[in-house]
Amino acid sequence: MPTISNLFKKPVRLFFSSKKRIAGTAFLLTSLLLFWFCLPEHLFRSPTSFVIDDSKGQLLGASIASDGQWRFPYNPKVPAKFKACIIAFEDQRFEYHTGVDPLALVRAIKQDVKARHVVSGGSTLTMQVIRLATHKDRTVWQKMVEIFRAMRLELTYSKAEILALYTSNAPFGSNVVGLDAASWRYFGRSSDKLSWGEMAALAVLPNSPSLVHPGKNRLILIRKRNHLLDKLCKLKVIDATTAMLAKDEPVPEKPMSLPQAAPHLLDRFKNDHVYKAQNGTRITSTINSVLQQNVTDILDRHHQVLKANDIRNAAAIVLDVETGETLAYIGNIFHTDQPELESNVDVIGAPRSPGSTLKPLLYAAMLHDGLILPNSIIPDIPTQIAGYHPENFDLGYDGAVPASKALARSLNIPAVRMLQQYKYERFHALLRAAGITTLKQPADFYGLSLILGGGENNLWELSGAYADMARVLNHYRRYGGLYDRADFHNPRYIKTGQVKPILEKGGLLDAASIYYTLQAMEEVMRPGDELLWQQFSSSQRIAWKTGTSFGFRDGWAIGITPRYVVGVWVGNTNGEGRPGLIGVSTSAPIMFEIFRQLPVSKDWFDMPIGEMARIAVCKESGYRASENCEHADTIWVPKSGLKAPVCPFHQLIHLDASRKWQVTSDCEPPLNMVHQPWFVLPPSMEYYYRSKNYQYKQLPPFRADCSLMRQQRPMELIYPKDGAKVYVPLEADGTRGRMICTAAHRQSGIKVFWHLDDRYLGETIDYHQFALNPPPGKHKLTLVDANGSRVQIWFTALDKSR
Repeated sequence: MPTISNLFKKPVRLFFSSKKRIAGTAFLLTSLLLFWFCLPEHLFRSPTSFVIDDSKGQLLGASIASDGQWRFPYNPKVPAKFKACIIAFEDQRFEYHTGVDPLALVRAIKQDVKARHVVSGGSTLTMQVIRLATHKDRTVWQKMVEIFRAMRLELTYSKAEILALYTSNAPFGSNVVGLDAASWRYFGRSSDKLSWGEMAALAVLPNSPSLVHPGKNRLILIRKRNHLLDKLCKLKVIDATTAMLAKDEPVPEKPMSLPQAAPHLLDRFKNDHVYKAQNGTRITSTINSVLQQNVTDILDRHHQVLKANDIRNAAAIVLDVETGETLAYIGNIFHTDQPELESNVDVIGAPRSPGSTLKPLLYAAMLHDGLILPNSIIPDIPTQIAGYHPENFDLGYDGAVPASKALARSLNIPAVRMLQQYKYERFHALLRAAGITTLKQPADFYGLSLILGGGENNLWELSGAYADMARVLNHYRRYGGLYDRADFHNPRYIKTGQVKPILEKGGLLDAASIYYTLQAMEEVMRPGDELLWQQFSSSQRIAWKTGTSFGFRDGWAIGITPRYVVGVWVGNTNGEGRPGLIGVSTSAPIMFEIFRQLPVSKDWFDMPIGEMARIAVCKESGYRASENCEHADTIWVPKSGLKAPVCPFHQLIHLDASRKWQVTSDCEPPLNMVHQPWFVLPPSMEYYYRSKNYQYKQLPPFRADCSLMRQQRPMELIYPKDGAKVYVPLEADGTRGRMICTAAHRQSGIKVFWHLDDRYLGETIDYHQFALNPPPGKHKLTLVDANGSRVQIWFTALDKSR
């Protein structure tokens, strides 16, 4: 009969056996979890060098990592020679073990016991990857942990990936980490171009980087290298001849400097990496290394000439129009041994005064809006607008000039007049829409000076805006007359994939307006520099624009072809101005020499007929022809020109039968009058225009018996304008100077009588200028001609002492 104790024995045994199974299962699961999660999410977190390659993968430059190490980013590609060398030297059964090589461990233990100190660790390459990642001391416990983690690493990483991790993070002596950095530091070229002797020398370094250092212990390095070459020969990786020749190769004596072909682009990449949170510290750029070097040499040659005038700095950029990719990027003259050059300043990205380089964008914008036609005449006369008094480069005036010629000659006053018509607020918004980010202030801060360099721009964005215009024109036919908003973008120095265009009916600037802008830019020249400009003859057509900032601080030149844009800046990084520092004579020669390095194409931009209309245009004024325009040409203009204003300068005048006198119905019967269209400019424009345009015919005077009441105003005050505020300058001796007032009259030889505050001053004949010395305060200036015509304005003379 079973006892009570026997009744409980079996359940107790079952309980304890199940408890052991549960504990065993828990232990097993815990071990598996520890095994699976024993590797960190990122094996290597050490900072890496910033590295840029050219478009073909050739190194352009690199910077040392933030921890002072030359450590290039992870490279998944391991050269075949290094793979053969490192496996033969470190881990011959690497391809077959699972992270641990038992035979190597047993051998290492025997060697260590026999020598009574650590001679060999028996570590596989996989175990060495773990040690490099954890930076732990080499103890027995750490050895066990390495084995544990190495086996885990083999489960989720391929052999190729493990070898790449080792190759990218192994120490190669001094502050050099990774094969890529070592090959450049010790041999001055990429690892895939190393010989067997050079690769074998590198392969033995990670084993004892502190002992074997190029330049020190050279005999040890040579002995280890040669031993490896013999092993490779024995394994039949290389033949005996190759091994013998490899042994004769020298080992490096000291680390070499890395290339510095694009130091400023490297700095730009580093800054963009911080501010734009880019991934990875190595990029394949869009730079053409051959072109980069050629442009660098061109800048250096011109620098030798320019520095004689204390012009110390220059920068250049070359863009591919189609993609916006940067083909050459030279941010400054790079001579770090000359601190006065401030070579580390990247001028391409530095905000500078752009001079006249924004004028093409304004011209295109006004064509786009139908405010002008390509050759509409613009006033070129002394101008003062709310105290702003712009002047042309040559300090002269044409009276009136076609808008295209004003752009080609870079005339300042017509540009300011055009911006006044277009409104600087709209132009400011247009520039922002075109990708200009350097205008940090609101439009009112810049005002009308924006078109003459009163804002801040940089060579990067300006060259990009010029490339944008060319790209829109190139794409017009391809997109069937539609526009892609993405055609306006800043340049790129990293290759990006193609984005499907989003086509729209209208663009920021239409193709026809851009076409006429580039046509005008083909004839660019500066007053007084015509002979210099003619030296820039080229076999290819180039639309180009120069710019010079106030005070001769910046010289610009930007050129466009259907395929390329070249931008050049010359000046001093400290803002010092120099006489003769003008774009046409400093930057333009460099720009044209760079263009000669580019493939020459005879092709030019196609005329975008679909964006144009044929209309009658007044030959004299360039406006839409009115009924009074006798000479009209039917030409292609942007479609927006259909809403452009008609010619306001052609009038129907009434002459007597002799055609020598103007008459009115008060003095001549209408039946006896001869009605004739006449091109009539306002007196102030006519005053300057007739001196440079011999074909201009002045209006005949009115016959003496005709009433003055119906006559047009024959006289105009050019300076000062009504409401002007003027400073009267001091002479060299400290005495108060005089302000020169200028007036224009249609009738030659007539007397004009001058009055200030109703006090008679004197008279002028033909050349109507008068010197005044008004005291500070508000004044009334009155002019009366011999016929009784009267002009009166108010102006304020300012007191400088206040």
